[in-house]
Amino acid sequence: MAMYLMRALSRRHVTFTRISVLHSRNISDTILPPFRLCNAQSATIPCIDFLCESRRGFAKGRKSKQDSGPTTVDVTLDIGPALKENAAAQMDAAVVALSRELSKIRTGRASAGMLDHIIVETGGVKMPLNRIALVSVLDSKTLSVNPYDPDTLKALQKAIVSSPLGLNPKEDGQRLVAPIPPLTKEHIQAMCKVVSKSSEDVKQSIRRARQKALDTIKKASSSIPKDSVKRLEKEVDELTKKFVKTADDICKSKEKEITQG
Repeated sequence: MAMYLMRALSRRHVTFTRISVLHSRNISDTILPPFRLCNAQSATIPCIDFLCESRRGFAKGRKSKQDSGPTTVDVTLDIGPALKENAAAQMDAAVVALSRELSKIRTGRASAGMLDHIIVETGGVKMPLNRIALVSVLDSKTLSVNPYDPDTLKALQKAIVSSPLGLNPKEDGQRLVAPIPPLTKEHIQAMCKVVSKSSEDVKQSIRRARQKALDTIKKASSSIPKDSVKRLEKEVDELTKKFVKTADDICKSKEKEITQG
């Protein structure tokens, strides 16, 4: 009897163990401790080390050329064109402003742009003259002012007479004709001084643009090769000389107009 009881208990223990193993496998195959089924050989789950090995292999791997960061040559190519373009834009803006200011100076020769700065008040609104009238050159000593609206003719005449240009336009049908009087010696000297002052102002603006470009190069010099830094500085200097020469040519041409009439 005792022998039958021992066999029955042994079979129940084996059945319970097998059911436990099946349930535990559904949860996780990696957390089972080693176990023994009765007299069967021990079944131990091996340790999985492939994650550690793959991690070591990845750490030892070398960076490819595609993974490496940008080289100094790429940085130079990025900063160079943008730097020169920005500097050139600032210098060109200074030269354009110079041309606009010099066009306001009256010389002994008629110029269509010499009336552009005059402000005309018509209908309670103030507007630049070149927006309400077309100015043209009849000859080297005469200007023609043709209003887009004939009703603004009187307002145009009043504004031109009130300007410091010393002009006295006359009505000619639906337009104004403005003779350019000859300049006095004193007026010529005064206008030449204005041109000289304008020349110095534009050169200072060009030099400020140059200094901004050089400061930008200096800030980025840590990531740019020395030869590239020198090359960029040289290109900025050449750009500066180019615009300074342009400004000088404009001023000399204006002084020639003033002195020769």
